[in-house]
Amino acid sequence: MKYQFGDKLRKVRKRSGMTMKEVAERAGVSESLISQIERNHISPSIDTLLNIAEILHLDMDYLFRDLNRSTDINVVKKSERLRIVRNGVSFERLSRTSGDDDHGIEAYYLEIPPGGENGNDIYGHQGKELGSVLSGDGSLRIGGQSIKLREGDSVSFSSDSPHILKNTGDKPLRAFWVVTPPKMFT
Repeated sequence: MKYQFGDKLRKVRKRSGMTMKEVAERAGVSESLISQIERNHISPSIDTLLNIAEILHLDMDYLFRDLNRSTDINVVKKSERLRIVRNGVSFERLSRTSGDDDHGIEAYYLEIPPGGENGNDIYGHQGKELGSVLSGDGSLRIGGQSIKLREGDSVSFSSDSPHILKNTGDKPLRAFWVVTPPKMFT
């Protein structure tokens, strides 16, 4: 399979305000060649490509960063989801990106029984969280505030502040939750 970068060249050329004719003249090639390169009909020689990149002030990494790049795809079948229960609160992992660095994420369903809660009011943890209440009523205590949450409500916050999600209703509180970096299923 031939790697195609003509679209990127065309976008950069147009953004710089140069015509194909101007690039061709400065590169010492024909306008037709520039057109064919931009339409991915031909691959230029290395010398020609380097010359065009220099004329357009183009970083070669931009042109080739997608070459042979694999994408981590994490599929979790419903029947294979990990499920843990801590202090009566159920966590069902939906997905987690690989690695534990600052850019990793994990997503899970959480179910808190009536009167139950999840979190800690003494300390927080590194990262950010986003949650959406799927059913039930609850409150989020964070940084001295208490926020009521009902079905359909969503919330996001920096998780370095102590925080507790509590079920204030008479049926289970179900929510979809995303945490970065991952911490629940380590």
